[in-house]
Amino acid sequence: MTPVTISAAGSGAAAGTPNAGALAEDAARAAGVTVRTVHDVAGIHAVADFFADVWQMPRATPPYPSEVLHSLVHSGGAVHAAYSTGPSGERLAGAAVAVFGPPAERDVYSFVAAATASGRGVGFAVKQAQRRWALERGATTMRWTFDPLVSRNARFNLVKLGAVGSEYLVDFYGPMSDGVNNGDESDRLTVVWDLVTATTRTDDLADGRSAADVVRRAPDGDPLALRDADRLWCRVPEDIVALRAADPALALDWRHAVREVFTEAYAEGLRATAMSHDGWYLLTRPSPEEQA
Repeated sequence: MTPVTISAAGSGAAAGTPNAGALAEDAARAAGVTVRTVHDVAGIHAVADFFADVWQMPRATPPYPSEVLHSLVHSGGAVHAAYSTGPSGERLAGAAVAVFGPPAERDVYSFVAAATASGRGVGFAVKQAQRRWALERGATTMRWTFDPLVSRNARFNLVKLGAVGSEYLVDFYGPMSDGVNNGDESDRLTVVWDLVTATTRTDDLADGRSAADVVRRAPDGDPLALRDADRLWCRVPEDIVALRAADPALALDWRHAVREVFTEAYAEGLRATAMSHDGWYLLTRPSPEEQA
């Protein structure tokens, strides 16, 4: 990324994380963006417009109004924005909002995050900037929710960041009327990110999968869930957003099928710990340190 305007790590940074600032700067440089916190009215309004565009809603009625974002900043939270620079000047490429949650001295809740340049590393740069900001204030964990049917987000959260899916939430928001989630039920997976270790997972998800037993079939007739003695794999659609637009009824069938697998698995103590390139979750029994 180009120049990074994130403050140097302060004395409040958690012990054992001296590289948080360097990682944030490296991630920004690799993605070609500048990441900074936003405090001014015009900057926050631009972030609200950005979220409206991502969620395909009118800018007059954004999913996260600027006055709400401003209030979150005023209460001690942070709006991080990633900017790319071109011939016409700076352009927003990603943004995220974080607030402190209970217990406030240790845990941060990532309220929302989005990036437009998929595959460029902008989302990773924004999360590393959030991590740095949170560590500077003494936090050790960050949590957020995402749609478990969106495999690219699952892979980013569980593999790239190394977070763990701590809970499965059925229809968390109720009906949603944005341009992305219309016609679906809003199940969400909460992930917890250990900010102190923040370790990317290795990609060994196919190991053992071919020998596992098929325990559920998906709406398309192919295997949905596979099981061996210690692990469970669950498949999700290749592109749930496109499927939802083309065939809402089939998308809802997938929602219910995956929900059934996850709720049963979570009831027995399994947790989502990884996602493969070809759309398979890996659910395992995490160590006590990984449990939320």
